[in-house]
Amino acid sequence: MTKPDSAAAFHALHQPGNILVLANCWDAASARLAEESGAKAIATSSASLAWCHGFADGQALPKDVFLAAVREIIAAVRIPVTVDNEAGFSDDPDEVVKFVGALGDAGAVGINLEDGKRTVALHASKIAAVKKAFGKDIFINARTDVYLQKLVAADKAVGESVARAKTYADAGADGIFVPAVIALDEIAQIAKAVSLPLNVLALKGVAPVAALKDAGVRRLSTGAGPGRAAYGAAFRAMTQLYSEGRYDAMFAEMEGLGNLNALLTRS
Repeated sequence: MTKPDSAAAFHALHQPGNILVLANCWDAASARLAEESGAKAIATSSASLAWCHGFADGQALPKDVFLAAVREIIAAVRIPVTVDNEAGFSDDPDEVVKFVGALGDAGAVGINLEDGKRTVALHASKIAAVKKAFGKDIFINARTDVYLQKLVAADKAVGESVARAKTYADAGADGIFVPAVIALDEIAQIAKAVSLPLNVLALKGVAPVAALKDAGVRRLSTGAGPGRAAYGAAFRAMTQLYSEGRYDAMFAEMEGLGNLNALLTRS
């Protein structure tokens, strides 16, 4: 699949009536596992990707290491890849464009771009700069952290999320990501009020995929969940090994997972 074809295919996965489910990955093996499990696209997790390289989440991972990891993931799969680009690794829109260009050259067809505690105007300027530079070649999933960072009082979170979503849509965003909204009625309100595909994050208390789809959600991300699950399984196995001298947990966690060589052998 060529880059334009891949970009168009990725955009199409966000059409009304569809919900794109993304088990966020952090390396080539996890991406291949997602592809083998039935994923229509691959999304990276900035947290899990940082952890596996020995760094904390939050743009602490050196950009060259980040980019090399993304290249490995893209090379391992045949489906579109979107990258959690955090806040673009810069607050200079021109620098954000340069880095997104490098991701695009590596084969990425989408990015997440988060506002965090930065101003709405700054985030909108980053979105506008990326959209002007790359058009439809890069799907911009504009993340607003109103809920995640508790930027406003709880009773104002829906309204603030919608207001930011509209501003980011006007700047050129292709999708809106509102992580940490839990209540299904609030999710439905946001989905109804914004014109772009709504992305929510799978957290405890979030409704199942079918209910989210009925509420108007068009994209579900799992964030660091799969990475934490994988490391949790390893931690349980290691703890039992060192505390009890037994291997039961290790073999239980391996159940059903074959040798990864078959998934990663390149023809």
